[in-house]
Amino acid sequence: MKLLRYFAGLVMALATLHQAFAMNDRDFLPADAALDPAIPAPASVLGYPVGTWHARHDQIVQYLQQLGMASDRLSVEVVGYTHEQRPLLMLTFTNPQRLAQIDTVRSAHLQRVAEGKTPAQSDPLVLWMGYSVHGNESSGANAALLVAYYLAASQSEEVKQLLDNAVIIMEPAINPDGLSRFAQWANMHKGLTPNSDPNHRDHNEGWPSGRMNHYWFDLNRDWLLLTHPESRARIAHFQQWRPHVLTDFHEMGSNSTFFFQPGIPDRANPWISRENISMTNLLGQYHADALDAENKLYFSEESFDDFYLGKGSSYPDVQGSIGILFEQASSRGHLIDTPNGQLSFADTIQNQVTTSLSTFRGALANKSKLQQYQADFVRRTAKQANESGIAGYVVKASADAALNQQWLDILQQHHIKVWQLSADMSKNGTAYQQGRDYFVLTNQAQYPLIRSLFSTQQDFGRNEFYDVSSWNIAMAFNLPFNELSSKEGRKLKSLSVKSDGVTPANWQGEAYAYGFDWRDGRAPAMLQALLVKGIAAKIIGSPITVASGDGQISLTAGSVVIPAALPQPANWRNTVRELAQEKQLVVHSLTTGWTDKGIDLGSGAMPVLKTPRVMLLTGEGVSPYEAGEVWHYFDQQVGLPLAMVDVPRLSGINLHDYTHVIMVDGRYAGISDKLVERMKQWVREGGVLIGQKGAARWLSENGLLAAGFRSEDEVLSGFDTQSLKFSDRNQLAAQQRIAGAVFATQLDASHPLTFGLDANQLSVFRNSNLVMDIPEKPFLTVARYSKSPLLAGYAAKPLVEQVA
Repeated sequence: MKLLRYFAGLVMALATLHQAFAMNDRDFLPADAALDPAIPAPASVLGYPVGTWHARHDQIVQYLQQLGMASDRLSVEVVGYTHEQRPLLMLTFTNPQRLAQIDTVRSAHLQRVAEGKTPAQSDPLVLWMGYSVHGNESSGANAALLVAYYLAASQSEEVKQLLDNAVIIMEPAINPDGLSRFAQWANMHKGLTPNSDPNHRDHNEGWPSGRMNHYWFDLNRDWLLLTHPESRARIAHFQQWRPHVLTDFHEMGSNSTFFFQPGIPDRANPWISRENISMTNLLGQYHADALDAENKLYFSEESFDDFYLGKGSSYPDVQGSIGILFEQASSRGHLIDTPNGQLSFADTIQNQVTTSLSTFRGALANKSKLQQYQADFVRRTAKQANESGIAGYVVKASADAALNQQWLDILQQHHIKVWQLSADMSKNGTAYQQGRDYFVLTNQAQYPLIRSLFSTQQDFGRNEFYDVSSWNIAMAFNLPFNELSSKEGRKLKSLSVKSDGVTPANWQGEAYAYGFDWRDGRAPAMLQALLVKGIAAKIIGSPITVASGDGQISLTAGSVVIPAALPQPANWRNTVRELAQEKQLVVHSLTTGWTDKGIDLGSGAMPVLKTPRVMLLTGEGVSPYEAGEVWHYFDQQVGLPLAMVDVPRLSGINLHDYTHVIMVDGRYAGISDKLVERMKQWVREGGVLIGQKGAARWLSENGLLAAGFRSEDEVLSGFDTQSLKFSDRNQLAAQQRIAGAVFATQLDASHPLTFGLDANQLSVFRNSNLVMDIPEKPFLTVARYSKSPLLAGYAAKPLVEQVA
């Protein structure tokens, strides 16, 4: 009996301890919040107070939708869906009267922004609150539940004043797929008594982590590229509102404290103004005051910079908004030991709530300054554009119609206008064609963003970067471009607007063969679809000229032909036509197998293609970012399913079941010597092994790649370190890494691996110090770096020389 009472008491004590780590929802909010009991608190829907468990995205959606039905202060809108079909929510808070006419309010605000007009005192501030772009930085999304509850339920004078003077846009969970993955991990390892040991499984997430989205991309690097639906929906909404302030709530290592911007003062993007940094400083004082009042540790003006414009805290800064980054030390799970004491999940949520409210307080106190800043920004931008001496950028279109469309789509989503040339011209040896090539005028509202996107700057004063030092949108698509002066721009008397769509070929139902050009980015998807349907196709190994329904046409090396003479399935011609329409690809009707130039269609040098069977190695040690890019490309753009196999399983798999194995950047030390020999034999028998970055080095070290890599000591040998002081150590470390810059490579245009590329130069983005020596054997090198390879961004001279 005594033993039973003892265990009952122990269970009660553990339960009490368990609950101690979870606060009541109201405890997170100001004491004078005066919360309306008719408005549901998060716990009433979740079934537990915020911070007890990691809320899944579906629970967050369920609560916010109920909140929207209970309160006339907010609207809840679904602006899109993730890859996993989770809804992307945007919440709009303001007083009920303004909310009832919110579209009119938004239009009036955008009109003021466009004109650079100073708002009236009655015009609202627009504040954007964004939480948890990294799914495993979940204190932000959980804090969003409490901030939303506070705005909907508080009857305090402070909140009434806020809602009377502001429109608050809330993005409660920027990365729903990653958030849900992490919540499942954290919750499945939670015991009745939280384990604070940093080595506990709770705090060491499995591969891939919840940081990334469905395809393992870092969405906080996607504000410019707009590869994913989460980013496209957000940017569309951002451009519909153009907020005065945008917040970006993150987490960092557990052993830190709390960071808020401004970041390192002299490490801001050249196109972010000093006025912007001053306004960030002004709001920073309110965060400091709020955290001081709670005796919380924090820091500012160190560690983080504001350089790469593809992040949430910097993208707004070149568009008249004040972007602010917050970084909270992470509890990883529910409770963790740190040098600053135990850190609970509830603690991390509290700091995010506190600084959300200090953002409101600081913005409201400086309403007129923020509004005037945005108006001044617009007028200052127009003045800069007029006085810059730069008319814009002329850009040569690619032969790849799909690539051109992707490039245009990105610019248009950023509200950057693009025209087509109305007359031929040339600049620096590059000819630009009327009605085909493009012109991006700088004298438009997005002037700072345009200048940054086309920047070739290579020296920035203080050459230290958190990561990316340049992302040039023309180089990213390998489109040759030139800057035009104002004088040169005046020669462009008129510009035509580009026309969309694909001009179809003259289709013939009984053609000898059909063919399509490999230079179009949609061609791989077309070929894959044909092979899946059982349609036989051949590849052209060198350029040909052949008669078609459209007259004589040229098909480049790598192009695909579908001869009627090969064994084809029933109704195959209709299938080819339907797939061409679906893929928006020009497919030519070839009237003969006799070519005027090049090999004939029956040549043995034009092999029949087989359906590839591709394996991608994944799992611990493999970069999920690099693997995710490969998966995304094959899945979204080609329609080819990859077999994703974790490295430890490779030894039990028959390699001959696959035509290709892809190994992206990572560590592969666990692969045994016996398996290496099997891989060599598979390659000798025709298997294709692709290694990228660290994987390529592993292939070299294990005799699978006939090329060598330079050691780290060799790569860094050009740095003189003899005269450095201790205080120079951070600067040296920054100089000894290529954080993210653009380099030029020269292609062997005759090599099969360059088929489809429409230039002899390819711009590549480097973010590693790996240097591969050019192989001694001929015919292996597809591309080599130019003698002066740096095109844009920063890389120290010794590293550039090693790359060259």
